[in-house]
Amino acid sequence: MSHRDPPGIIAPHIPADAYRRAEATGAPVVIVVHTTEPAGRPLRRYLIPLAVAGAGAIGIFATVAAFLALLDFAAHTAVQIAAATGPLSVGGISLKLFGSKR
Repeated sequence: MSHRDPPGIIAPHIPADAYRRAEATGAPVVIVVHTTEPAGRPLRRYLIPLAVAGAGAIGIFATVAAFLALLDFAAHTAVQIAAATGPLSVGGISLKLFGSKR
């Protein structure tokens, strides 16, 4: 880049001959920048909260499902232990928890 090139990041946007002519004559260089604002809100403003809420809902659902599976397993385990032990007796009082299927 030589000392006659336009300065900074605007260099590719100003034709070199127009810049050199303005520099030689002392005329001001006017740069017009057209910007357009996006219409509405960006999609990211909606997707991030929805993703967080969805992940939380899935986490709660999975926690409840795991708790119910644990209760089911515990109930089946209690039934199997009670069926294998037969009647319970404490202090002479006998209690048969499950009747025989015969």
